[in-house]
Amino acid sequence: MRLRSRLVAAALALVTLGAVSSCASDDSDDTIRFALDWTPNTNHTGLYVAMQEGLFEDAGLDVEILPFNDAQPESLVDAGNAEFGISTHQGSTLAQAAGARNIAVLAPLQQWATAIAVRADRADLARPADLDGKTYAGFGDPGSSRVLAQVIRNDGGRGEFQEVALGTSAYEAVYSGTADFTVSYLAWEGIEAEHRGLPMRYFSYHDHGFPDAYSIVVDGNREWLADNPDRARAFVQALQRGYEIAADDPDRGARALLDANPGAFTDEELVFESQRMLSEGYMRDDQGRVGTLDPEKWAGFASFLFEQGLLTGPDGAPLTDEPDWSTYVTDDYLTD
Repeated sequence: MRLRSRLVAAALALVTLGAVSSCASDDSDDTIRFALDWTPNTNHTGLYVAMQEGLFEDAGLDVEILPFNDAQPESLVDAGNAEFGISTHQGSTLAQAAGARNIAVLAPLQQWATAIAVRADRADLARPADLDGKTYAGFGDPGSSRVLAQVIRNDGGRGEFQEVALGTSAYEAVYSGTADFTVSYLAWEGIEAEHRGLPMRYFSYHDHGFPDAYSIVVDGNREWLADNPDRARAFVQALQRGYEIAADDPDRGARALLDANPGAFTDEELVFESQRMLSEGYMRDDQGRVGTLDPEKWAGFASFLFEQGLLTGPDGAPLTDEPDWSTYVTDDYLTD
């Protein structure tokens, strides 16, 4: 999720206040640390449900949320400075290919929750192929650029466009017309645009022949998991239950997020609408389950990253042999 920059102040406030703990503990060795990937948002509702409703405490666990900072969650988990952290399908794949001691253990969002976004009044941009030669307001992420190029090619275009890396200013650039398209997180920027009276048109990746992917995943440290199998299972299952509650009762999930982060959201209705959207279309697999990971689904997007030459090994050189993607994910810690 690329949240609006107004939430950065909330992140700084959280850092100042320090990490949040589910229960007091004098023994830091017993604390399970969970690293956020951004300021608190609806990608994290299952975590906050589990915290606010005592699911971790009921499982006998002391859980600490590490606020977002300059250190990427994948790096914190790999270094053993967090036992778990939020990642993405792409981020986890890149980290593991490079030798990170991580593995994906739970997928809160089962589908792409992002899409190509253009202003609805741009009649000249009716399909992805129309984006050839246009300006993409991006985030400096080569993986996303390759995905966009492939989606455009799948629609009959050349996949050629200009790119400017603008970070969270990308949305304003498209709204104002200084850029032609960007990638929006539908359950945040998409809703926010509606609230601002800015009609947008969206092109989904999988509607144009691109493999589906997990928008966000939870990575765990492999060594810690192996050394603490019972605690690991208890944590992942409590977290899974938190996401199940948020999926079943989105307003309950949104309220847990708001209560845990008072004052962080100026538009609380956006939080409720966001969680309702995620609950309706993104949090369950084809069998209606929450949190599951499918190695074949992982392979679809991960293979694209490999084929594009975006994966490097521990030595920094591009991978020449495609990994066994089944080793990148595990369902072993989820409920049966």
